Amino acid sequence: MSDKISIINKTKDQALSLSFAIIENLKNEILGKDYNLSIAYVGEKTSKDLNFKFRNKNKSTNILSFTLSGSSGELVICPMVLKREAKNFNKTPKKFLGFLVIHGMLHLKGLEHGSIMERQEEKYDKKYFSSYRRRISNDKSASRRVSKKRRNS
Repeated sequence: MSDKISIINKTKDQALSLSFAIIENLKNEILGKDYNLSIAYVGEKTSKDLNFKFRNKNKSTNILSFTLSGSSGELVICPMVLKREAKNFNKTPKKFLGFLVIHGMLHLKGLEHGSIMERQEEKYDKKYFSSYRRRISNDKSASRRVSKKRRNS
């Protein structure tokens, strides 16, 4: 396990997570290899308390991003809120988790909500979580067809 990433689950929910490899690849691509990232999964009460303390919003939220220094930050994720909201974004909870991790990392990078952030979210979401891309990459016959075309041209 990388010493640049720590993941802490403070909830009873063990089912919702991303692979360490995906988190590491996203972190390296968005924030850089030397960035220290902490991800904490928390319950609704903790999420609500943090959201009130730091954003003055009296409700739990799906993700919060905290820059700790120029080269370190933390994402605080509430799986219960995330699961409820996933359907509003036409995503499975796991794909929505991936999108939120991307969103949070972009905030840690310094981006604010807007068109630039949306384009970056779309780029990384498509690269890492597009089911169409996975179907193609897992389809051995499709890769044979592609490689044959390349040889013939």
